[in-house]
Amino acid sequence: MYAVVRIGGMQYRVAPQERLKVPRLRAEEGQTLEIKDVLLVEADGEVLVGTPTVRSASVRAKVLGHGKGEKVIVFKMKRRKKYRRKRGH
Repeated sequence: MYAVVRIGGMQYRVAPQERLKVPRLRAEEGQTLEIKDVLLVEADGEVLVGTPTVRSASVRAKVLGHGKGEKVIVFKMKRRKKYRRKRGH
């Protein structure tokens, strides 16, 4: 059994008891969310595809914590002009 849900403008394939990293949500740690933006559901070999969402389906998820991802390095350069800028974001 799995489902495809839309969280923060991106699509994720989720299954029961699966951990997932998503963009920061407006929810406290330990809070349970109900995601109604379900695009596809597969259960026992039967697939339900929404147009655009499956109306009768929802996914419950628990926020385990908030964290930061890896540091993003931005490097700008113009060739033959000795212009170089490096910035960590």
